[in-house]
Amino acid sequence: MMKKGITGGIGSGKSYVCQRLALHGIAVYDCDAAAKRLIRTSPTLQQQLIDLVGSLDKAAMSRFLLASEDNAHAIDAIVHPAVFDDFRQSGMEWMESAIMYESGADRLVDRVVVVTAPEEVRIRRVMERDGISREKAQQWMLRQWPQEKVRAIADFEIVNDGMADIDAQIEQLLRWLRQECKQQNTLL
Repeated sequence: MMKKGITGGIGSGKSYVCQRLALHGIAVYDCDAAAKRLIRTSPTLQQQLIDLVGSLDKAAMSRFLLASEDNAHAIDAIVHPAVFDDFRQSGMEWMESAIMYESGADRLVDRVVVVTAPEEVRIRRVMERDGISREKAQQWMLRQWPQEKVRAIADFEIVNDGMADIDAQIEQLLRWLRQECKQQNTLL
């Protein structure tokens, strides 16, 4: 069974693309939602994060995470392995992760699809969605690899600029994946 990953920077519209995939009967494992669920339900993760950050408060976690690259890596070293194990155990074939390559989640999938959008569109989406300032949205964007870098190494791109036909691109993606599976003699 071929595993597929969906990535893209904050505000690119990954979740929207996943909603459109659901119309094709495709369920996608959401790494962000899984991380939040695991942090809420795993006493081990909770204690490790409290030991590191001092609190599980969302604002405190966010401040700690954005304060330095070392802090971000320390949180990631706790949360990512738990999410990866959960994905493996889920039996799901699709995974959504904003930081697919940065986290190493790309090693869990066979093909990676990147969702892209112009920077200004992404900033506006994040500001509206999260009710945050432009500066805060840019701060979150800087925590991720540049879109051009991800686009260069991903296997397929879906442009979500508000004008391109997402459904037509998804149809093209699914045709491409069927062809890839046929060539590898695997199931989609």
